Formats: sequence, structure tokens, C-alpha cells
Amino acid sequence: MKHIEEELRAKDIKPTAMRILVLKFLKGQEGAVSLADIENSFDQSDRVTIYRTVKTFESKGLLHSITANNVTRYALCSPNCSADNHRDTHLHFICKQCKKTICLTQVAIPTIEIPAGFELSEIEVVAQGICEQCKA
Repeated sequence: MKHIEEELRAKDIKPTAMRILVLKFLKGQEGAVSLADIENSFDQSDRVTIYRTVKTFESKGLLHSITANNVTRYALCSPNCSADNHRDTHLHFICKQCKKTICLTQVAIPTIEIPAGFELSEIEVVAQGICEQCKA
């Protein structure tokens, strides 16, 4: 638990009880999870508090979001992400069968040339198919 508190402080996040619980939950996940998944993991939780916790984590570079099929899921960022610079530009794989979203960090997104005068704020690339577990 001390390690989780230190990790939150390193991202300039005050380690409240709910923030510690949410981060502990996220660290135990294999892939990205939705807000509903987080809410459902706690017997008694305030939806607004969990939402604010997730948004705080995202704004401080602890989480990144993946939106596909009108569902937003969240995954932990790589350690070198910061509030100013998310460095999680990688492929996300969504299994059509089990609906799990997996960060494929080994597959980097190529540099995208955009026209002069445009300002790029984020890139999202999603691949869909059947995951290894469902295929077996």
C-alpha cells in the first residue's frame, strides 16, 4: 500500500482512500476497463467520486482512455507519461468475443504528418478481432 501512495504522490495526486482502492484495482487488471467495471468492483461506492478519481488519474498522466464502439475504457499509462505529455501512442486491440481491450505497447503508431496550421492533440488506433484466449 505504501508503494501505491508513493506512486500517487509522484504524479502529484493526493492519496485518498478511494484513489488508493481504484489504483490497486487498475493494477490488478490485464486490460483496459470501463468506468462501469470500476464501479461494479466496489460494493458501496459513489459513482461521482470514482468518475472524478479516473479523470484525475487521466489528467495527471496515470491513465489513458481508449474509446471504441461508443465505450470508453481506461488503462494505466507507461511510467514516462506526464500530465503534459501522454506517451501512450500504441495500438489497442479489442476482442469482438469477450470485449476485452488490450494495450499492445510493442506496436507503436507511426508519426503522422498533418497539414500546416493543424494542431494534433491525440491519435487513437484500434484493432478488432479475437484474442488469444477466446480463439483457444
